[in-house]
Amino acid sequence: MNDLLVMGLEAAVLVAGLAVLLLDLWTPPAEKRNLGYAAAIAVGAILLASFAIVLPRPLAAFGGMFVLDEFALFFDRFFLLAALLVLVISVEFADRFETGVAEFYALILFALAGMMFAASANDFTLLFVSLELITVTFYVLTSFQRRQTQSLEAGVKYLILGALSSAFLVYGIALIYGTAGTMSFTRLAEAAPAVLDSRLLQTGLLLVLVGLGFKIAVVPFQIWAPDVYQGAPTPATAFLAVGSKAAGFVLLLRVLFTAVPALGPRWSRLLIVLSAVTILYGVLCAIPQRNLKRLMGYSSIANAGFLLLGVATLSRDGVSAVLYYLGGYLFTVLGAFAVICVALRHTEGEDIPALAGLHQRSPLLAATLAMAMVSLAGVPPLAGFFGKFLLLKSALMVAGDQPALYVLVAVAVVGVVISLYYYFGVIRAMYWPAEPVEQGHLPPIQLSRPLRWSLLLCIAGMLWLGVLPGMVVNLANLAAQTLLP
Repeated sequence: MNDLLVMGLEAAVLVAGLAVLLLDLWTPPAEKRNLGYAAAIAVGAILLASFAIVLPRPLAAFGGMFVLDEFALFFDRFFLLAALLVLVISVEFADRFETGVAEFYALILFALAGMMFAASANDFTLLFVSLELITVTFYVLTSFQRRQTQSLEAGVKYLILGALSSAFLVYGIALIYGTAGTMSFTRLAEAAPAVLDSRLLQTGLLLVLVGLGFKIAVVPFQIWAPDVYQGAPTPATAFLAVGSKAAGFVLLLRVLFTAVPALGPRWSRLLIVLSAVTILYGVLCAIPQRNLKRLMGYSSIANAGFLLLGVATLSRDGVSAVLYYLGGYLFTVLGAFAVICVALRHTEGEDIPALAGLHQRSPLLAATLAMAMVSLAGVPPLAGFFGKFLLLKSALMVAGDQPALYVLVAVAVVGVVISLYYYFGVIRAMYWPAEPVEQGHLPPIQLSRPLRWSLLLCIAGMLWLGVLPGMVVNLANLAAQTLLP
């Protein structure tokens, strides 16, 4: 019973997912889309309940396989807030599903549970189970629009490449267990000094890195991202961009700093190279893109590179910067996808020029998307600027011991400059299109009250984290101290 109490947040999310499926049996077809609001309310209640949790010390369950500490609690709240906003976006998208609206909401909740389990994983067994729970649900979510070729194509690509990454992950875990004789992160850290020079252990850890690299879309495991982002239903893409990426990073941080902390210095150059190549690939490939969701796919790859920069510092400040950056990324990306979900429904196609005149049809949609692009570009005073500042600062603080970080910082700055072109291209398409739209030529876009409040929340989050970052920085520092005391 104590074990179940420790994982009470995850259990509550699973119960909410099952409740949505049961409520679907008695809900009239015309009202099924509103189950998304019920699910969002449940997630919001669980999020509020998480702030009542006080942790004088980390709590463990199931023999130490599951751990609840400040690091896990930070990400639990992160995932809950992301899911709440995604569920509101899903209600706006629901009428584009022929059937299975409640199943879509339930799958979001099951993916959320997997992400929360990942945040508390302290064993390779739970790492694999949580990743598979996330991945399998996204196999279905990405291909949910079964009659659309793009959605099916996205689902098939994600399935094939996801299965391949899982194979690498399982094989890597098998090599680690065969060498160290344990799946536990804690016991592996204790045994690491005696077995760290083993080629089999290093190969196993490298294969685990490959499996996690697929989740965070880092080069060279990023090839799925643009196609899946473009073809998947917009709410699924939004949750994939924020939740799945953050889950990949939380597991990467757990493995590097809890399971094999002595391995970090040996892999520092590898992490630096992966970060630099990922940033350059993302920003350069984004330049010619005209499809907005595909552009966000390449933006996601570039942001994975920036986040990996913080990991490559192997420092507490770097980990704290990663956590803060993810917080700002949540409001920025979900705000952008909320606009994409609504605005592109009222335009012809998903190309960026189709946004022409959006500021006339809905000033709130245009302002949210413009602020999201400015934040992603790293322009003050929004969250993206301060997030990039913290990442670069953390790298420069330890660059004296790792001179290669100076090169990585230079690459990151170049990436920021290049990204200004395509991010501000989206803003220009809305406010100053090549072919001006006559006033009154297009009808206004009506927004539901929940969506309007969600957009305002995203705007407030981007401004708050950029102008008054102290509270979130303190929370990130507290969570980072769990990994690097």
